[in-house]
Amino acid sequence: MKNINKIFAISFLVVAALSINLSAKDHQLEVMWESEKAFNLPESAVFDEKTNMIYVSNISNHPFKKDGSGFISKVDLDGKIVELNWVGKLNAPKGLTIVNEKLYAADVDELVEIEISTGKITNKFKAYGAVCLNDATHDEYGNVYVGDTYNDTIYRLNQFGQLPSWFYSPQLAPNGLHYDTESKSIVVGSWGAVMEGWGTPELQGNLKSVNIHSKKIKNLGKKPIGNLDGVESDGDGSFYVTDWSGGKLYLVKKNGKFDTLNEVGKGAADHEVILDKKMIIIPIMTEGKIIALKID
Repeated sequence: MKNINKIFAISFLVVAALSINLSAKDHQLEVMWESEKAFNLPESAVFDEKTNMIYVSNISNHPFKKDGSGFISKVDLDGKIVELNWVGKLNAPKGLTIVNEKLYAADVDELVEIEISTGKITNKFKAYGAVCLNDATHDEYGNVYVGDTYNDTIYRLNQFGQLPSWFYSPQLAPNGLHYDTESKSIVVGSWGAVMEGWGTPELQGNLKSVNIHSKKIKNLGKKPIGNLDGVESDGDGSFYVTDWSGGKLYLVKKNGKFDTLNEVGKGAADHEVILDKKMIIIPIMTEGKIIALKID
């Protein structure tokens, strides 16, 4: 009898393991295309529905250096590079967001404003005290937010053309930013803990949210997930989130529970989700390429 029970228990574990494995495979998203490896540390991608183009920021050298080597590329929806150096002479551009036909790029300690129709830089807004501006997003009122991963601060561009500190919280480490219209909150993909260089993979972060009116902060789940980078809505109350160090794409619920969808490669950075085209565009920084995944 003991042997029968033992066999039954082993069989149950095997079936459970297979079920989990099959479930993980069922969630995996199909790779639609991969671009050529022509980018130079691609960090962020954003889609402009008016031009039908994807814009990709290239750090090029070092994330903190102001050496003028960074640039932004222009890519079509098939992954073809239309113009590799569309806007040049930037420093180390990272997060991108589009408001009123202007492209905003986080660039070390400045938020750079670019007129999309001409590709010309029309303004630069200084974020005083910034060390490494990273992701950018905007709300329905047109306010632009940009986070600094290394000083735990989110800045907000105001109507006077100033970029003051808007929110600070110790160990916030805001790497990814996304504005959630339902909760009127900035959803923060926290890196975890940062040190010199890119950070420490052993000290992981999770999702947090900051209400734009009350500035009340809360954890979306307490369990660490990874060194989070991009955060974008899935259109159904959850978020597609990239893990830079782990090289993974997650689907994270607002209670913090998450599933691993794809292993896309180390350096999975600030992605774009195009819901009406059922596409996710992910820069793979360490490989100098971007990939497109098909949303089921």
